[in-house]
This record gives sequence, structure tokens and C-alpha cells, in this order.
Amino acid sequence: MQTVVLGTSGTTASDVVAVARQNARIELSAQARSALATSREIVDALAAKPDPVYGVSTGFGALATRHISPDLRAQLQRNIVRSHAAGMGPRVEREVVRALMFLRLKTVCSGHTGVRPEVAQTMADILNAGITPVVHEYGSLGCSGDLAPLSHCALTLMGEGDAEGPDGTVRPAGELLAEHGIRPVELREKEGLALLNGTDGMLGMLVMALADLERLYRSADVTAALSLEALLGTDKVLAPELHAIRPHPGQAAAAANMLRVLAGSGLTGHHQDDSPRVQDAYSVRCAPQVAGAGRDTMSHARVVADRELASSVDNPVVLPDGRVESNGNFHGAPVAYVLDFLAIAAADLGSIAERRTDRLLDKNRSHGLPPFLADDAGVDSGLMIAQYTQAALVSEMKRLAVPASADSIPSSAMQEDHVSMGWSAARKLRTTVDNLTRIVAVELYAATRGIELREGLTPAPASQAVIAAARAAGVQGPGPDRYLAPDLAAAEAFVRSGGLLHAAESVTGPLA
Repeated sequence: MQTVVLGTSGTTASDVVAVARQNARIELSAQARSALATSREIVDALAAKPDPVYGVSTGFGALATRHISPDLRAQLQRNIVRSHAAGMGPRVEREVVRALMFLRLKTVCSGHTGVRPEVAQTMADILNAGITPVVHEYGSLGCSGDLAPLSHCALTLMGEGDAEGPDGTVRPAGELLAEHGIRPVELREKEGLALLNGTDGMLGMLVMALADLERLYRSADVTAALSLEALLGTDKVLAPELHAIRPHPGQAAAAANMLRVLAGSGLTGHHQDDSPRVQDAYSVRCAPQVAGAGRDTMSHARVVADRELASSVDNPVVLPDGRVESNGNFHGAPVAYVLDFLAIAAADLGSIAERRTDRLLDKNRSHGLPPFLADDAGVDSGLMIAQYTQAALVSEMKRLAVPASADSIPSSAMQEDHVSMGWSAARKLRTTVDNLTRIVAVELYAATRGIELREGLTPAPASQAVIAAARAAGVQGPGPDRYLAPDLAAAEAFVRSGGLLHAAESVTGPLA
């Protein structure tokens, strides 16, 4: 099993994915333990002084004006966790909870939060035991961090609330901790606040969305190339010299990918009559431009994610010179913007893929393919309703592309009067990524059928490899009408698992 070692810095996106999705074990480095101990000494020293310090000896948010006496401070820290664990709605996915817990632990280990080493170790122990707190869909405004989601995680740390065990059963957290020999923590000054105040949920979802979109964008290049073949399109528009004069790196990468998939094709440039094809429709000809713009958007989002991974998001923070200072670094705007930007780009990629699918099914625009790619059009409906399903997914993606980060709603008696809505941006991006997977799967289904209906013409070796792998995975080829949902589910699984990409790359080598 992979092990991720947490220091005071250096956490990577691959570390997040490994812990969230692959159950990698977590170890705290000696450096992290030392930093934790040093910052805690600073907090303990401030707690012993009569002067009020936010988060150490005061209330929180709009209640920060009250000085809290030493005998009430442990209760204060417990209370903030209990009161802030106020989420509602469906449970959040296990991988999201593991990502946000891991990222909060990453910040705790930075030595800027004042949390004791034993609290950090308990967080690691819970993750390593496969215990997952129950976190709900609604409760975060993306400012002061993802408060409610992180509070539900901190509640488990205290042995309270509900959590899911490694067997998938939801039970009282205290029981699960006891079974794994984990002692619940008793929070001290600042620790409750430090466990709640970060952008960890939205960042975790950003990191995982980027991992998924990287695969999906390459997969979409493959299906765009297959559609171009099925439509007897020209690959001349993919020539590198054409993309060099508009030097967007993502565009060049997408065009190069398509060209590699189409290498050796006997379908490109053919026509069903004597009229030469001057140029293809935008959905075919501009595929690299649209996919490339999305790729460049992802590049920007990766920069933001990497910066956030290098950050210590808390309020207040413990500085090396011994100060504990309030700040606004918990505001989720940087992450929220790119989450929304990715949803916009993904919606456009899904939209252009649907237009190619529709073209494949329309006998007036498909250059000789049967209506709806049906076996006996009129008796058979072919892929007519598969395109309806794809269109419905695209329509939802367009609605999900409306930015959450353009909204704000005041809270905490107007103390928190401008919020990022980054958690909401992340949640809708997850739906967008799922929808894009299905849209690419429908295009794959239509394009492979279209290629196989071009009798007498030989597709590219990479296309042949994709078709063979898809058929082996249960994605059936042309024929009379049949129950279509299982075929589409098989196509979705083929795309989601990376099977499509693996099949193409078995001929082309790694695509960009």
C-alpha cells in the first residue's frame, strides 16, 4: 500500500488522489511533528496571558468580542465543532471526505495552526483506519472555509456524530474509534477553530476533477477523431503548421492527438459523391480549438491548485515570529473561480461532442450514413434516443456552467458579509465531470458504429484498436434495434475506466 509522508510543505495533487481514492496510508514526518510542537508552545504561551487573542481566548465570528475565561475554553472548542456540524442533505462521497480531511491535516502539519501533535496523529489514524465521517451536501458558503463539512469531520475526531466504517456501514463514531484503538481527542485552545477553517473541501474536489478531466480531454480527442473518420472528414485542418500560427498550447496538443489517432486512416478525405469537401462543419473542424481552450483552462486551474496545496489556510495563523494574527486567507475565491471556469469549459466540450453525434445521425449531413445509424431505418430507430439522452446531459451542463462564485450571501450577523460559494462550485463541477463522461461515451458509441458502417474503407489502426476494445467491453456494434441502456452503460464504463484511452494509446503511444 502506498504511503504519503506529510511534512510542513510539499504535498502534491497526486498525494491527494492517492489518499482520497486509493486509501494510501499517512505518516507524519519528524519535521511536521517538530513544527506542530513549536506552534503549540506559542499558543499555550498566549493562552496564559490576560490579553485576548482571537481563536485562543475569544469567541468566534460575530462573537469575537467576548473574552473567554480559561475554565470555559475547552468547552468553547467543543461547542464550535458541535454547533458548526450543521450540514443537511445527502451524504458527500467518501473520496471527497477523505480528501478534505487529508488536506486539513496537511495544513495542520504546516505548523501555522497551533494544533498539538497528538491531534494531528489522531487525524491520520482515523484516515488510516478507513473511518469516514458523515458529511452532508449543504452547509458550506466557501468562506471561513468549508465550515460545516470540516466540522462534521472534527466531530468524528471527538468521538461524536456518525461515521462510515471500512466495511461501509454507518455507525456512531465513538464505537468505530474504540474498535480501532483510537482515543477521541479533547480539544484545547484554538484547536476546534483550526480544524474547521480551510478551503479543503473545494480544493480536494478541484484536485480530483482535474485528474478526471485530464483523462476526459484526451478521451474526447479520440472520439472527435473517430467522428471525423465516420463523417469522411479531412484531417488537413490538424496540420501542426496551422496551429503554430495561433500558438495556444492546448490547441496544438489536441490537434496533435487527433492527428495521431487518424494516422493511416483510409476514411479521411473520401466523399460519397464527386463533389470535393472544401471544409468540414465547425464541430469537426474546430474540435482542437475548443478542446484546446479547455486544456489551457485546466493548466490555469492546476496553477491555482498547486498554490493552494502550498498554502496554510487558517484563521488566525501562527507566524514564525510568535505572533498569532487574524487574516482572510480562508476566502475561497481563488479556488471557486477556477472550479466555475472548468465547468464552463467542460460544458462547451460536451456541447461540441453532442453536435458531432447529431451530425452522424442526420442523413442530410452524415455524408452517406443511414438515418440515425439504424439497421433498417423506419423499422429501427437506431441511436435516435441515445442522442436525446446526450442532449439532455449537455443541457444540464449548460445550466451547471452558471458560476456559483458570482453569487454571495451574507452570514454571521454581517461579519461574514461576502462569501465565495466555492463548495457549491465544486459540487456542481463533480456533476459536470460525470455528465461529460457520459457525453463522450455516447459520441464513442455513435462514431464507432458510423465507422463500421463505412464498408470497403479501412479505419486508422488506432480506431480499429478502440473499436475492438469497445466491443470486448460490451459496447455492441451495428445491428437491429435492441435494449440500448446496457450498451450506453458499457460505453460509459469504458470511458470512465480509461479503457478508451488505453486502447488508443496502445497504437499511438501516450497522448498529450
